Amino acid sequence: MLSMRFLLCVAGGFALAGLYHSQASATPAEDCKKPVYLTFDTGHMAVAPVIADILARQKVVVTFFAANEKTKEGDGSLGEHWGGWWRERAKEGHEFASHTFNHVYWVADAGKDAFRVKPSAGSRQGETYILDRNGYCEELSQSSRRLQMLTGKSPLPLFRAPGGRLSPSLELAAKSCGYRHVGWAAAGFLGDELPSEKFSNAMLLDKALRGIRSGDILMAHLGIWSRRDPWAPAVLEPLIVGLKQKGFCFKTLKDHPQLGIEQAF
Repeated sequence: MLSMRFLLCVAGGFALAGLYHSQASATPAEDCKKPVYLTFDTGHMAVAPVIADILARQKVVVTFFAANEKTKEGDGSLGEHWGGWWRERAKEGHEFASHTFNHVYWVADAGKDAFRVKPSAGSRQGETYILDRNGYCEELSQSSRRLQMLTGKSPLPLFRAPGGRLSPSLELAAKSCGYRHVGWAAAGFLGDELPSEKFSNAMLLDKALRGIRSGDILMAHLGIWSRRDPWAPAVLEPLIVGLKQKGFCFKTLKDHPQLGIEQAF
């Protein structure tokens, strides 16, 4: 279930109409028989307010994996400009976890407890260099510390490697400093980073509604620079409504039975 790699499978076409307000009531947690776990990684943040409005309207809670990425407005996704946005999400009951502070991509292992990495944010953006285990742990912890400062809420002891890229050695290094990696289900790859010229919003919506199963972890972003026809908000609310109509309900990763977060807390 916790896929460590992308699985890009998109087909068909589908259009789902409104009924947003009539479908907004959430299934009580004790009655949730078919949970799914919607997660968002940070991005350019331009659609973050719209995504927050949809989640609030639909009474859906999610888990955000955050890095301090470049944004269309403000001083980074974990900067002061977006501080109020993160605080409001905490009040609404969402959960938070690390995505590395500088959105650090794993490139390759580089010996025992050393990793070749390439961040897409921060002062070393675009540079390839070596991080040891302590350096990678600091990347994870810096994001968690910043999230706690912004939200007043302890982040989950989880992380998502940018792009889902990691090795068994990197995963073990993260575990040594208290972080467990979380990927996504095959059908949970919602495709918002795919080129819209080949993968239309209608196709992505159809693929998700046909493929998602109970227990799946779903993954999207708070804005993707490269996609010309934005996935959010076009797909997000129809997807939530469609899944509710199929009897699904939404939980955060804190309640995922295979992650053992409640016991860890």
